[in-house]
Amino acid sequence: MRKKWYAVSFMVVLTSFMNVEASEVLPAEVLFDQGHGQRFLIEDSGPLQLSGLSGIVRGHGANPGSTKNELNDETLRNYKALVISGPFTALSRNEVEAVASFIEKGGRLAAMLHIGPPLAGLLARLGIVHSNAVLHERQNVIDTDINFRVADLTPDPLFTGINQFSIYGAWALEPTAPATSIARTSASAWVDLDGDKILSKGDVVSSFTLLARGTYGAGSYVIFGDDAIFQNRFLDEDNRKLASNLALWLIGR
Repeated sequence: MRKKWYAVSFMVVLTSFMNVEASEVLPAEVLFDQGHGQRFLIEDSGPLQLSGLSGIVRGHGANPGSTKNELNDETLRNYKALVISGPFTALSRNEVEAVASFIEKGGRLAAMLHIGPPLAGLLARLGIVHSNAVLHERQNVIDTDINFRVADLTPDPLFTGINQFSIYGAWALEPTAPATSIARTSASAWVDLDGDKILSKGDVVSSFTLLARGTYGAGSYVIFGDDAIFQNRFLDEDNRKLASNLALWLIGR
């Protein structure tokens, strides 16, 4: 009888422990939008794909998923965070409102531009506009002047453990309150406004925002002027650490 009582007690304790553990390790869901012409996907392992980023998210205990469905309340239900990386077709007005509502209710958004126009409506909703052409840099250049390292960083959890990261073709961002700039080019960067592919009188030279973040209702967002930084081939030590910090932010740690 005593042995039977011990066995029953052990099973009760074990079951309780398993229930606690299960509740603690349930993954925080991160949804990757892939319904707007994206060519760089989390399921693919090629050099320009995003399997490395999704693997980093998974490594932090979250469960990355993807969707090609319209972004609406039903699609976004049960997700903590949304990633929109490199869309080639624009979000509809209804999708912009759904994403804004998702953030307002406490969700988190990370968006990365490959080209500017597809995200223009959503960025405007969040108080951010983008340049009409990619940025050129004259300092910290990697190979060509559209690929460069970014070292002007505002202290932020996204930059924990790094003092620079690399960009591979970025659009300038112009945030207005409550959005703020947390990463910028040097003051000698320029935008080719006249399209002649050289720095000339008609161009603008300045320090430009590359990464902006802000709050909206109960939620928050980060906007990157470049999507290549998280592609597999560009996940060098600094960019991989940035990706890790982003993943932790997405899942609320």
